[in-house]
Amino acid sequence: QVQLVESGGGLVQPGGSLRLSCAASGSISSINSMGWNRQTPGPERELVAAITSGGSSNYADSVKGRFTISRDNAKGTVHLQMNNLKPEDTAVYYCWARWGKANFRAWGQGTQVTVSS
Repeated sequence: QVQLVESGGGLVQPGGSLRLSCAASGSISSINSMGWNRQTPGPERELVAAITSGGSSNYADSVKGRFTISRDNAKGTVHLQMNNLKPEDTAVYYCWARWGKANFRAWGQGTQVTVSS
């Protein structure tokens, strides 16, 4: 199994930056893709960014050019560098990892990001 712990959320002014981090434990070598989703009040979690074990990444259109995802396969960590933050980026951000041959998904506990002046 894989467990995930996030850190790095907080309050930032519009135009500011934050770096989110997520550390995996357990079967790190079985992790395939990793990524971040976010959730505003409502049932859906929006995909923000994802990265494969080979380093290929994709982003939501709303964050392209502002957010950068990176990972360290050996350490089982994934990071999300968020620049030029906007009030509409306010959400709870969840780290996730797909692992194993069945591509199970594990979720972190979530970290709040608030962009406000």
